[in-house]
Amino acid sequence: MNAVQIQSFRIGGGNPLALIAGPCVIESEKLVLSTAESIRKIADRLRMPFIFKSSYLKDNRSSARSFQGPGLEKGLRILEKIKQEVGIPVLSDIHDKHDAAACAQVLDVIQIPAYLSMQTELTLAVARTGKAVNVKKAQFMDPHDVAHIVGKIEEEDNRKILLTERGTCFGYRNLVVDMRSFQIMRGLGYPVVFDPTHSIRIYGISSSDQRGGAPQFVPALSRAATAAGIDAIFIETHPDCQNALCDAASMWPLQQLEKLLIQIKAVDELVKNQEEIRL
Repeated sequence: MNAVQIQSFRIGGGNPLALIAGPCVIESEKLVLSTAESIRKIADRLRMPFIFKSSYLKDNRSSARSFQGPGLEKGLRILEKIKQEVGIPVLSDIHDKHDAAACAQVLDVIQIPAYLSMQTELTLAVARTGKAVNVKKAQFMDPHDVAHIVGKIEEEDNRKILLTERGTCFGYRNLVVDMRSFQIMRGLGYPVVFDPTHSIRIYGISSSDQRGGAPQFVPALSRAATAAGIDAIFIETHPDCQNALCDAASMWPLQQLEKLLIQIKAVDELVKNQEEIRL
C-alpha cells in the first residue's frame, strides 16, 4: 500500500489509525478554533494522528436559505489560523475547480465530495495541486469503480490519495455500509477511510431535523469498519449538535468523542496485531 504522508505522520501501510474530525461546516472562528483545540487534546491523549476537518462552503444543501458557511476566502483564513495556532493539518472539501489553487495554499488535504466524485475537471484540478486528495466514494458507486477516479489523479502524477467510504444507496433515503468496500478499495493501493457520520444520514429530511440522522449507530458501524480494516476514521463532531447549523442530526457529540475513539483504537490495535488472513 502507498502510505500517505500528512505533515509529520503517515496514513496507511500499517501505521496507527488516524483521525479526521471537526464540525461539518465553519460556523464561526470561535467555535471551530475551540473545537479543534478540544479534539487535539483528545488525539494527543490517545496518540492518534489528527487532521481537522471543517468546510468553508457546503453547496449541497436542501434549501437555498440553509447556512452554507463563510465562503472560500474567509473560511480558508480561519483554517489557516487553526493550522498555525493549534498546530494540526487541516482538510476541507471543494466544489469548484477554480478554488483549487487557493485551497492548495492552506489545506493539507483537499476533499472531493461524494456527489462530485465523478467530475473529471474538478478531480484533475485538485490532483494538479500536488496536495493529498481525499476522495469520498459516491453513494451510487460500486467500490470497484473508484479505480477510475484513482486513475485520473494518478495521471496527474499525484499518488497522495485517500479513499473514503460513506455509505451506499439503499433505496432513496437510507444508506447501508458494505464492509466489503474497504477491502476492495484497499486493493487499489491506497489508504481507506470510514465516515460513519454521513453513513447514518437519512436523506430527504432536513439535517436540522432530528429524524434526519441515526447517530446511535455510529459506534457499532465504526467498530465494525475498523475490524474490517481501515486506515483512518472520519467523524463530524460538534460541541452542541442539536443547534449545529449543518448536519445537526448526524454529527457525533464532542463530549462523547473520546469514549468512541478509545473503543475504535482498541479494535484497530487488535486487528493490526493479528496476521492477515488471505485466500
